[in-house]
Amino acid sequence: MKRIIKSLLSLVIVCALGCLILFALRSFGQTKPSYPDGSLVIGFYNVENLFDTVDDPRINDAAYLPDGENQWTEDKYQKKLHNMASAIKAMAEYNGQYHAILGVAEVENIRALSDLIAQPELQDSGYKCILEEGGDGRGIDVGLIYRPDVFQVQEVKSIPYDFRNSRIDFYMTREEQRSFSTRDVLMVRGQLQGEPFAVYVAHLPSRVNDKPADLRNRGAEIIYKDAMALQNKYPGIKIAVMGDMNDDPTDESMTDFLNGKEKLEELDDDDFFNPFLSMLKAGYGSMEYRGQWQIFDQILVNNALANAPKGGLRIQKIEAGKYYGKVFNADFLTQQSGRYAGTPYRTFSGGEFINGYSDHYPTFIIVSR
Repeated sequence: MKRIIKSLLSLVIVCALGCLILFALRSFGQTKPSYPDGSLVIGFYNVENLFDTVDDPRINDAAYLPDGENQWTEDKYQKKLHNMASAIKAMAEYNGQYHAILGVAEVENIRALSDLIAQPELQDSGYKCILEEGGDGRGIDVGLIYRPDVFQVQEVKSIPYDFRNSRIDFYMTREEQRSFSTRDVLMVRGQLQGEPFAVYVAHLPSRVNDKPADLRNRGAEIIYKDAMALQNKYPGIKIAVMGDMNDDPTDESMTDFLNGKEKLEELDDDDFFNPFLSMLKAGYGSMEYRGQWQIFDQILVNNALANAPKGGLRIQKIEAGKYYGKVFNADFLTQQSGRYAGTPYRTFSGGEFINGYSDHYPTFIIVSR
C-alpha cells in the first residue's frame, strides 16, 4: 500500500511540474531563448494611451480625466501602470535581463513615464527615463526608458515634424500643412557598452481618417536625414530607429524613405536593416488593424550595427534561430474572448475598461559582441 501511495504521490508531483512547465511555455509562447554572453535587449512598446489623471490645458486630454469620456480615475491609472510594468517585467524574465533601451509611444508626459518605472515590478531595474513633449494635439509623446549601467546618455534632441525641404509631393494644401500637428521624434545619443550609439524613437502619423501615406513618408524622411547627418558627424556610430510607424516594413516609408532592407548582405552605409520585413512576410504581426495583422512596431539598425566587425556590438538572431527580431506576443498580453479575441489585450473594448495592456505587442532585438 505504501508503495502505491508513494507511486501516486510521485505521479502527482511529476504531473504538477509538467503542468507548471507547460504553463510557463504557453505564457511566453515558446521556451526561453539562450543569448550570447554580454547580450543586450533593445526594444519598443506602444503602451496605448498612458495618461495621468491631471488636466493639462495645453493639450486635448479631456477623454482621460476622471469626469471624461473614459472616466479615467486614479484607480484605472494605477491599474494601467501596473499592467505595463508587469509586461516589461515579463520580458525581463523571458530574456534573463531588463531592456538596456526601451522606446515607448503614447505617453502623456514625463510624470506618467516616471510613474511607470517607479512601479514595484520594476524596482530592481535601475531604469531612468527621458521624454520631451512635442506638438501632438492629444499630448501623446514618445519616450525612452534605459539602464544607465549600460547606456550613458550624452545628448537628447526632440525633432519636430515639418514639411520643409522635402522631396515629397504632398496631398495637403499649404493651409492644411500649417494646421497639422503630430508627435516629435526623440533622438538620444550616448555610449552603449562603451560604443557610440544613438536611438531614434518615433510614432509616425496614424491612418485614422485615412491620413495619406505621404505623411508617414515625410516622418521617415525626417528621421533618415538626421541619422545620415549623425553618421557623418560621428563616423562608425551605431544607430537604431524604432517606433510605431503606422506602416508595415514593406511600405514606402520604410523601404524608400528610410532605406530599409531585408537582408544584411544588401546593406550599404546609407541603408538600414529591417529585421521585421522578413517576419511580416512569414506571417508575424505586432497588432491587428481592420482585420489584418501588421507589424507597425519596428526596430531598424544601420550598417554599423548590422554588420559590425568581430568584437563590436551587432544584431543577433532571436526568433526560432532564424529571425533578427522578436514580437513578444505572450498569452497574458492577448485577449482570450470577445470581439478582439486573439489580438493584443487592449485597455478598452467597445468603450468599456477591460483592464488590459495595449493594442500593440512589444518588439525587441538583441545585440552582442
